[in-house]
Amino acid sequence: MQMGGIQSYLVMRMMLALSVLTTAALGDLSSNYHSLMAVKSDLVDPRGVLSSWSSQGNSSLCSWTGVACSETQTHVQELNLSGCGLSGLISSEIGSLISLQVLDLSSNSLTGPVPPQLGMLKNLRELLLYSNSLQGAVPTELGLLKQLKVLRIGGNMLTGEIPPQLGNCSELEILGLASCQLNGSIPKELGNLKNLQSLILQENNLSGLIPKEITGCKDLQVFAAADNRLEGAIPSGIGTLAGLQALNLANNMLSGVIPSELGKLSSLTYLNLLGNGLSGAIPIELNQLTRLQTLDLSQNNLTGTITLSTTHLKELQYLVLSNNYLDGEIPGDLCPAAPDNSSWNLQNLFLATNNLTGSIEPLIDCISLQQLDLSNNSLSGVIPTNIDRLAGLTNLVLHNNSLVGTLPPQIGNLTNLEMLVLFHNGLVGGIPAEIGKLKKLSVFFLYENQMSGIIPNEITNCSSLQEMDLFGNQFTGSIPENIGELKNLVVLQLRQNDLSGPIPPSLGHCMSLEKLALADNRFSGTLPATMGSLARLSVVTLYNNSFEGPLPDTLSSLRNLTIINFSNNRFAGSISPLLGSSSLIKLDLTKNNFSGEIPPILGVSKMLVRLRLGHNLLNGVIPPELGQLHELDFLDLSSNELSGPLPTELSNCKQLSHLILKGNMLSGSIPSWLGGLGSVGELDLSFNNFSGRVPAELGSCSSLIKLSLSDNQLTGVIPQEIGNLTSLNVLSLQNNNLSGTIPSSIQRCSGLYELSLAQNQLTGSIPAELGLLSELQVILDLSKNHLSGEIPSTLGSLVKLERLNLSFNQLQGSIPSFLGLLTSLHKLNLSYNFLYGQIPASLSAFPADSFSGNELCGSPMAPCSGSPTSGQRLSNGAVAGIIVAIVLTSGLVILVLLYIMIRIWLNWLQVSVSVSDGEGYDEHGRYLKVSSTTSPTSSREKQGSTSSDACILEQKTTDRSG
Repeated sequence: MQMGGIQSYLVMRMMLALSVLTTAALGDLSSNYHSLMAVKSDLVDPRGVLSSWSSQGNSSLCSWTGVACSETQTHVQELNLSGCGLSGLISSEIGSLISLQVLDLSSNSLTGPVPPQLGMLKNLRELLLYSNSLQGAVPTELGLLKQLKVLRIGGNMLTGEIPPQLGNCSELEILGLASCQLNGSIPKELGNLKNLQSLILQENNLSGLIPKEITGCKDLQVFAAADNRLEGAIPSGIGTLAGLQALNLANNMLSGVIPSELGKLSSLTYLNLLGNGLSGAIPIELNQLTRLQTLDLSQNNLTGTITLSTTHLKELQYLVLSNNYLDGEIPGDLCPAAPDNSSWNLQNLFLATNNLTGSIEPLIDCISLQQLDLSNNSLSGVIPTNIDRLAGLTNLVLHNNSLVGTLPPQIGNLTNLEMLVLFHNGLVGGIPAEIGKLKKLSVFFLYENQMSGIIPNEITNCSSLQEMDLFGNQFTGSIPENIGELKNLVVLQLRQNDLSGPIPPSLGHCMSLEKLALADNRFSGTLPATMGSLARLSVVTLYNNSFEGPLPDTLSSLRNLTIINFSNNRFAGSISPLLGSSSLIKLDLTKNNFSGEIPPILGVSKMLVRLRLGHNLLNGVIPPELGQLHELDFLDLSSNELSGPLPTELSNCKQLSHLILKGNMLSGSIPSWLGGLGSVGELDLSFNNFSGRVPAELGSCSSLIKLSLSDNQLTGVIPQEIGNLTSLNVLSLQNNNLSGTIPSSIQRCSGLYELSLAQNQLTGSIPAELGLLSELQVILDLSKNHLSGEIPSTLGSLVKLERLNLSFNQLQGSIPSFLGLLTSLHKLNLSYNFLYGQIPASLSAFPADSFSGNELCGSPMAPCSGSPTSGQRLSNGAVAGIIVAIVLTSGLVILVLLYIMIRIWLNWLQVSVSVSDGEGYDEHGRYLKVSSTTSPTSSREKQGSTSSDACILEQKTTDRSG
């Protein structure tokens, strides 16, 4: 009875304890339930992943999606919603799940901050929030998680610095903060993480030095801080991290030498230091890294020779030393002859863009190689005939070297070859027929060599070929007739060879062809109609050949064409078959015999940037639909038979930088809307029938470099606004009917190197300001105008000028000696003006035609006379002064003579009155006359007789009166 009572008591106690535990468990789950529901409320769940998270109660909470409870089902230990397509925020209520050990919300689209309340999860072992769009700073509260072993919150938009408090997470083994926008330096406190095995910090904006304290992480196996802005030297202490397996510091700003201590990292399998500023030699100690599989030291400033050897680096598979300053020859022990017919593991060798010399022969024993890139060096010699020892090669890249000799037939034994790139060497000879054995070959580049011969038909057996570029060689013959067998061909580049014949019709079977370049050859004939089957064709260039005839109508089926260049051929007929594509970007058909009107359908090619139809036989008007080409940069319709005015719609082509319409029959006035083309750099309307004035609005074309309006029927003055064209290099207005003076504002066109205003009706003097155009070089032509005055002395400043033509004007004075300062001048024409005097000796080397039609003397004209003044004539001012003096003197002389004549007349009149008083009649009416002496006498005697007679007369008169 006593025993039964004891048993009953124990059962009751157990039931009571179980009841207490159940009550506590229900309490924890109830709290967890409310927290989880709060978490759900802040999430957006488009897939319905959280549909099991019901509000009907907490009895099934542990069976909810992503929720894992403890073994006793008393509390939530794990929440894993990784990759569930969730968005929204991480609720701060998540900090109430205090028993949580694993939180994984990675690979979703969550936004907002990382809640600081996560620091309350004291039991948390793993926190995975990577690959979201979280923002803000990394909470310092995460440093409170003493049990945390894995922290991965990279792949977000987190900013700010890495909190030093993370150094307090003493159990941390994995710290992943990659691919964020973190800045600042790497905290030295991370060196306190003695258990840290993986430190992933790449793809941030971290700066400063790599802290030497990082060597305190003795268990570190992976250290990745690539793609930051770290600087300074690589700490040599990293060599003490004996367990380090991967070190990636690529694409930073590190400098100094590669520490030789890295050779102590005996567990290292991956070392990547590319893209820094490291200098010095490659440490020979790196040969001690016997487990190393990948070594990338490319894109640094390393110098010296290659000292690495696969004899020691037996596991090395990937060696990249490209883009450095390494020199010397490729070492023979890089791949020494393997013993016992075994092979090395080196599969990928990249030594491109260094200063390596010698031959490629030492690599023939690297028989495990799959990729070999030796491009951009100074390697010489031939491609070895035993190149086929590298039977596993998939990529052989040897371009930009100085290799000579032929392409050996043994190349055909490299049956795994996918890429053969040999361009820009000195290879000669032909393409061996054995090339047809390379069934996997997809890229075949031989351009810029000196190879010759025909393109072998066997090339069409390379059924995987996608790109073939033979540009810039001396290949002859025709394109193989069965070229259409290359069904995968995407690019066919045969430009600049000596190929001939027609395009084979089978080319239309290359249905994958996107780029066809046959320019600069001697191809002839018409285009095959089968070319219309090349539905993917985007770029076709046939310029500088002898193709002829009309274009096949089937070409209008080519809807993907973007670039067409058929210039310099003999095509005829309409250009319409080329306009089936609305995606055209560049169309160049210059120098053919195309005829008919310009099709208005061109206006639908909204992406057209360059349209060149010059030097054809096109007629009609410029279609106004061209005004729809708002992206048009280059429009050349020159040397056709176009007529009518410029369509106003062209004013919509605001991107035009070249408008070339010369050599047509266009008429009307030059429209003022041209001034609104702010991007135009070349405007050539010469050799047309334009009339009216030069619009002042052209002065608004601030980008204009060349303005040519010559050979039209323009009238009026040259507008002053022309001086606003400060970028102008060429101004050509010759052969019009322009009048008025040369505007002085032209001096502001300080970049002019060619100025031609000839064959107009310009008047006035040559502006002295032209001497400020110090860049004038090609020509200054003012001939055949009505310019007057003297040649301004400022022209002596045009020291770059090569041609000066001032002929057929009305220039006066002597030739100024300062023209002799124009040391670059090789053509001078001053003929047919009113110049006179002696030709300066410094100009005597120019022919006599340069000075004819003036009054000049001296070499090369007739010698001047010997008088002191024979070599000089007075200036216009002096002549004018002399004329004025002569006129004044003559006037004064006339006045004096007039005065003298008046006095003489007055005296004569007085004498006449006096004589009349002595002659009269006597009292008898008889006339009394004084008789003169008849005998000849001297003047003196005449004077005496006159006095005597007067006395006698006076006496007689006295007697009579008495």
